[in-house]
Amino acid sequence: MKQIIYAMQFKGKAGPGPAANVMKASTSASSSTIASVVSSQGVQGKIEPAAGGKAEFESEVTLTGETSFLEKGSIRFGDGNRLQFSSIERGYLGDSADPKLKSGAVMWRVDGGDGQFAGATGYITSNFTLSDAGDVTDNQFGVIFVK
Repeated sequence: MKQIIYAMQFKGKAGPGPAANVMKASTSASSSTIASVVSSQGVQGKIEPAAGGKAEFESEVTLTGETSFLEKGSIRFGDGNRLQFSSIERGYLGDSADPKLKSGAVMWRVDGGDGQFAGATGYITSNFTLSDAGDVTDNQFGVIFVK
């Protein structure tokens, strides 16, 4: 088995879906490098552009309670390389320190995919914010196993 890891920041929109308790999310992330540096002042992080293409994310979010949801979707990494995922347990979406943003987290199971991700397994964590206008910033870290 080969292990693929990725860390990317996706940005885009979330809006109404086919039912009152469903949202559709559509985001993308450019190729990037992420640096975390620890010093006597604490930790600093930054995301820098890198050569390469974009990843495209689409999901359907079903609200199951005041702060809980289930999610399923796909991420396309280049032409023909798509992975499919679904939430393991309920995700959390609640208020944040910024009154204009909600924040949350969810963990997804990789359910398979196409191209590079045919037969893939693994997990992805998502830590995200959602504005009143539907703007999404989603920080993902994935650990994927492929043959």
